Amino acid sequence: MPHYAPNKAPAAVKRRYFELVRDGVRGAEAARRVGVSTSCGSLWFIDAGSVLIPEAGPVSPRFLTQDDRIAIADGVRAGHPSKVIAAAIGKTFQTVCRELQRNSKPDGSYQPWWAHNQALLRRQRPKLAKIAAGKKLRSVIASKLVLRWSPQQICRFLRRTYPGDAQMQACAETIYKAVFAGSFGTKNRSLRTGRCRRKPHRRGVPSPNKIKNMRLLDQRPRRVEERVDAGHWEGDLIIGAMSGSAIATVVERVTRYVVLVHLPDGYKAPQVRDALVRRMSVLPAGLRRSLTWDQGREMTLHEETAAATDLDVYFCDPHSPWQRGTNENTNGLLRQYFPKHTDLSVYSHNHLRHVADELNGRPRLILADRTPSEAMADLGFKLTHT
Repeated sequence: MPHYAPNKAPAAVKRRYFELVRDGVRGAEAARRVGVSTSCGSLWFIDAGSVLIPEAGPVSPRFLTQDDRIAIADGVRAGHPSKVIAAAIGKTFQTVCRELQRNSKPDGSYQPWWAHNQALLRRQRPKLAKIAAGKKLRSVIASKLVLRWSPQQICRFLRRTYPGDAQMQACAETIYKAVFAGSFGTKNRSLRTGRCRRKPHRRGVPSPNKIKNMRLLDQRPRRVEERVDAGHWEGDLIIGAMSGSAIATVVERVTRYVVLVHLPDGYKAPQVRDALVRRMSVLPAGLRRSLTWDQGREMTLHEETAAATDLDVYFCDPHSPWQRGTNENTNGLLRQYFPKHTDLSVYSHNHLRHVADELNGRPRLILADRTPSEAMADLGFKLTHT
């Protein structure tokens, strides 16, 4: 029978050996079937830190397989960078870096069968909580809680006192969970705040400044969706650097005609109301039917805007920008002129008018290569310098 050095056998031979062991074949028999000595198989078994049998059933593709780990080991041995290894197995390079960091052996080497066993060990459920399982760690944390230390202070103390000892580390969140689970005795005496449960948050409580009397999109006439009648607009703000400036953009749904609204004094509700009234009131009455906006606070005074412009104001559902798809597309085009993370307050009213004229003079495929200005003219509206 041929004998091989334990670390020089092909990966395929080792893979078959561990497959047989996981299938319940005795070590000696598995070694005989793959053509190595019993002692060679034993050395493989010991080097891998025993063999765990994974749970039956399909495994999510987000987990690395044994073959993936063999390919990683081959790549590391060949000196390939993480990105090359990741491309070979169809994973991100972050996954490969994390795998090498978490599942290398204590001496720093990467052994694929050892790594696979470590991953299977961590995957086992249920898992005993770290503080509940570590008597020494629990004792140290309890002694600091008695001294009224906060979990954050204890976490930093453990990091300083036991560097490199993973079993003596616990983040603040882990300590909080142990406290609220009663691992340190009476709950209301463990924390210096006296809390025995998490501080409740205002989930589900409406904001006191919520926009009142909103009419949502389902109340808007269905005819608007068909883009038959002109005069239905969509609006939004594009925000400048550090949220310090903004421009209001309003686009007509049928013709894609753009109106840019200058906001030199800020974009709170009163400024937006005044600017919209000033710009939209000059439009012909036939072009003032409705205005659809998102639920931004700048439209808190929407009722006053509607009364002054004769526009019916409607609001999209929260986090639903596709309900203003025409406006979202137009804002993307406008970012060519007003890049993100720039100060928008430097642009004058005349500059905004020039940009709007340029965009309204650009042919659009959706309009059969007509420009928005031409589409407006075809509907009988001649707009200049709106």
